Amino acid sequence: MHFKHSLLAAATLALAAIAPHASAKPFKWAGSTDIQTMDIHSQNSALGNGIHAAVYESLVMFNSRTLKVEPLLATSWQQVSPTQLRVKLRQGVKFSDGSTMTADDVVFSLQRAMSKSSTYAIYTQGMDRIAKVDGETIDIFLKNPNPVLLNQLTELRVMSKAWSEKNNAVEPKDIKSKDETFSHRNAMGTGPFVLKEWAPDQKLVFAANPLWWNAGKTEGNVTEIVYTPIKSEATRIAALLSGEVDMVRDTGLQDLERLRANPNIKVMEMVENRTVYLALDQFRDELQGSSVKGKNPLKDLRVRKALYQAIDVAALQRVTMRGMSKPTGAMVSPLVNGWTEAVDKRLPYDANAAKALLADAGYKDGFEVDFACSNNAIIQDENLCQAITSMWARVGVKAKLRTLPSVTYYPMAQRHEASIALLSWGVPTFDALYTLQSLTRTKTTGGDGNYNLGRYSNERMDYVVDRVKTEIDQPVRNRLLTEGLQLQNDTVANIPLHNQMLAWAMKKNVELVQRPDNRIDWRLIKVN
Repeated sequence: MHFKHSLLAAATLALAAIAPHASAKPFKWAGSTDIQTMDIHSQNSALGNGIHAAVYESLVMFNSRTLKVEPLLATSWQQVSPTQLRVKLRQGVKFSDGSTMTADDVVFSLQRAMSKSSTYAIYTQGMDRIAKVDGETIDIFLKNPNPVLLNQLTELRVMSKAWSEKNNAVEPKDIKSKDETFSHRNAMGTGPFVLKEWAPDQKLVFAANPLWWNAGKTEGNVTEIVYTPIKSEATRIAALLSGEVDMVRDTGLQDLERLRANPNIKVMEMVENRTVYLALDQFRDELQGSSVKGKNPLKDLRVRKALYQAIDVAALQRVTMRGMSKPTGAMVSPLVNGWTEAVDKRLPYDANAAKALLADAGYKDGFEVDFACSNNAIIQDENLCQAITSMWARVGVKAKLRTLPSVTYYPMAQRHEASIALLSWGVPTFDALYTLQSLTRTKTTGGDGNYNLGRYSNERMDYVVDRVKTEIDQPVRNRLLTEGLQLQNDTVANIPLHNQMLAWAMKKNVELVQRPDNRIDWRLIKVN
């Protein structure tokens, strides 16, 4: 198949090219947390990936309006064989230091994403080697066919080989170590903006890149982007209302009503492509910090089902989330390939059934268990965990709740130091393989199960995931994805709670496109 720009994309670009640029403006926005690094292969996080895209570009991208894959640094691509993708590169692209982007930079960047200290193995899954064909062409050779290669390439951004070599940044910063590399705090790409300043936890400033290959041809008119992480919800909203910032991305639920009623503010809302869930330790033979000695009650399916059925998600939606959530029985949102109405069906809330399951498993008096929760990473995270703790108490399970800020919470959870943990998972590829491979595949050193924090392991699940990675017959592949999602439900690998709702609040004079992956498309922001 040979792909070119769709007529729609071409028409959009043609219209955008004649948009006025006279009144360029700064765009100031705020969110609840800061990025962890500017290194594009160091920490795979939604906030970081979205912000990195201001400076660094990928070969292809999801169109912000249609969510279809379209060309970016690549202009076209051709499947030469099931295991070889030939990519034509855009010519005349310059890095912001004035050097020309070449095939060598692209080969280097994809190889860097595959290196040991990278956390982007989930996107390089199945890649064998990257080869330069000529100055404007590269080949991606795969170990096996990969039906979602293009989706994965949307998250693999391109950096300069010469810049990386000169600054001793050939390897990505290891996010688990304290070592600071040049690429951790500095950035240099081909994108619409350049990094001007980053004072962690204070502010992040980008300036328009005059050398950007597409400058003046998009509908955006912003010349500077200033991001301020503000942990306190009240302070964030005050900054918006006082005009200090133009937009707040993480809007507190308690503020929504008055913001919707404010004539100077507009609120954009949609269901996010992100599922909030609980991970359960199904690996240790004895749970840490539990009253049960010599065994792990979470290894028992009856106990996991009891914990699931003791949670009243309708009450969580109504009270804790103030209506701003969509309860789900699936580990992915309806936007994700593999989702069906059947896998979205939850086990019913039933405290009596939960008590009976616990008694049947030998815990008629319940037990004590460690429960870890972030307090600034997921909408209403701490309140959600407190509500769940009291629901479990009603069936005799005494959860010992501890809450931590995201900067210490996630590394702790990744070290498997929580018996039960509240987490959320977005799907940047819009394909359920990303979720199943990350959260339910047996953990390996090769990137499988990289976020399987309960260390769940199931032979059939591993078979399904491995088949899906290489299955190019689409109907067969979709059936397997659905089977994997259903198997996760049947075995209660994790407990799904809800899909988050997005609420972006901004001044009336701001125009932008809201995306279900909670990303801002920097090229499309207009401040009137």
